[in-house]
Amino acid sequence: MKTEIDMSVPAAYLGVILIWTTTPLAIKWSGEGTHFLFGLLGRMAIGAVLCLGLALLLRVPLPRHRRALHIYLAGGLGIWGGMSCVYWGARFIPSGWIAVIFGLTPVITGALATFVLRERGLTPPRLAGMALGLVGLATIFGRGASLGPQALWGIAAIVLASAIQSGSAVWLKRLDTGLSALAVTAGGLVVATALIAATWLLVGAQWPAQVPPRAAWAILYLGVGGSVVGFVLYFYVLQRLEATRVALITLVTPISALLLGHFFNGEPLPTAVVWGTAAILSGLLLVQFGDRWRRSMPKAAPGVSLPE
Repeated sequence: MKTEIDMSVPAAYLGVILIWTTTPLAIKWSGEGTHFLFGLLGRMAIGAVLCLGLALLLRVPLPRHRRALHIYLAGGLGIWGGMSCVYWGARFIPSGWIAVIFGLTPVITGALATFVLRERGLTPPRLAGMALGLVGLATIFGRGASLGPQALWGIAAIVLASAIQSGSAVWLKRLDTGLSALAVTAGGLVVATALIAATWLLVGAQWPAQVPPRAAWAILYLGVGGSVVGFVLYFYVLQRLEATRVALITLVTPISALLLGHFFNGEPLPTAVVWGTAAILSGLLLVQFGDRWRRSMPKAAPGVSLPE
């Protein structure tokens, strides 16, 4: 019996890029006129129900043995922790900044993968790339300081979300799931929905009397596209590529998300943010391709000097 969805890895990779580009702005809109946890809970609940229904329709098994439950927990904790931080922080900063700061994910993932997965060492180009990424983050923090302390807290929350997502990706990669992407997504969303509901009750959030139409559509889009399609494609790609290459998706999304927020939400593009984004993206290029460029450089033969 066929229990996995076959698709092109490049097509799935592109799908994740498109969804992650539009997600920050949709998150921003989903919190309009409601508590930020309402948008998050609605998104995850819709996603969990649709994902379980899709698994039932396609007859994809959802194993409940100990290892499978461990996998669902790893995915669910990453979704809950990362998305809670993103939704909380999105209230204080422009949507485009979310994708820019998430550009640090490959840096954090690369460091974790080096020590946990032993994928690649911290070579000079990778260390230089990480340093550039930190310089870019510091530049954005400097711009955030001019917007007030709330913006700084928002930036810090997105950085924490990036770290949580990186840790979850490396954790899942180390478990070497063996489960279908749909099963991992469904299990992770069920765990995340339960944790978000518990958080909702813990903080005493109130059910909104009215949900603005744009917020409702944004929640629906995030529930279907961001939670089901997005996570299925993400886990599908994660199972087939090394963790650092998957994290490279965030090399593309910062620029496209900044432009999307600028044109559709009237968000400014300060010079400091542009320079910070350029530093982060330059650092990501070094992290991903620096070793390859270094190996491709011509080397002089012993006793032979290169012409000046």
